[in-house]
Formats: sequence, C-alpha cells, structure tokens
Amino acid sequence: MQLSATPYEERLTAPRTWRLVSFLVGVSFALILLPFGTLPLLGGLVGGTALAAVVASSYGSVRIRVVGDSLIAGEAKVPVAALGEAEVLDPEEARAWRTYKADTRAFLLLRAYIPTALKVPVTDPEDPTPYLYLSTREPDRLAQALKAAREASA
Repeated sequence: MQLSATPYEERLTAPRTWRLVSFLVGVSFALILLPFGTLPLLGGLVGGTALAAVVASSYGSVRIRVVGDSLIAGEAKVPVAALGEAEVLDPEEARAWRTYKADTRAFLLLRAYIPTALKVPVTDPEDPTPYLYLSTREPDRLAQALKAAREASA
C-alpha cells in the first residue's frame, strides 16, 4: 500500500467539558444510592462517573484518516478515486448541511460539537451515496490531503 503524499489523521475527541458531565452523572448515581448508605453512595459516584466517562470516550474515539489511496472515516473506507472535489463548510453552511439541506442517503460522520465540516461528493455511479459529510476541526487540511492522495493515485 502506497502512503499518500500528505498523510492526514484526526481523532474527533469529545470536548473537555464532557468530563464534567461524566462527573455529574456519577453524582446523580450517588444521590440515587444515598438511601442505601455511604458505601453504595461512593460506589455509585465512582461507578457512574467511570461508566459515563467510558461512554463519552468511546463516542469521541472516531478517526478520519487519509491512508494511501483511501479515505477512512469512522466505519467507511472509500477510495479517493471515487470522490469528487471536497467542499469546505464554514459553521453556518455546515449546520445547513446537517439539517435542511441533508440528503438521507448521504454518509454523515457527524459530531455536533465540531462546528466546521467537509462535504465530499461521491462520483462512483455504482454507489448510491451522493456525498460524505465529515465533521472536522481542520477541513482545509483534510481537503488538501484528499487532493494530494487523488493526484498521487492518478
């Protein structure tokens, strides 16, 4: 497998404020278990916080990569030859494509806490997916990596 000219990798991690939310979930569990005593209260605090932290971490562990001649976004792996020219979406346009402009057949790698995105049309006539919508913190860099990978594979 040939590496792309401009390798790209991004992990869409959850915001740091979600750690506070995880702790608050633990506090909620502790309050629920308060009538049963101190030990269940502490177990609820620790267990609830840990459970919420694991859920938040797994939700934020999705990656977007350009490797060789492929774009890997979450569970999707698409050859760059089957992709058109990427369109960088500012926060306002990204919101529009997440809501009223969205196509139900599109592949959405959506993280609401990331305001910017990249929209990449799928040019393969065999694929019913019209485009990929990828939430990314660095849409310009991802677009450049896709362009470089497409040129390298051509």
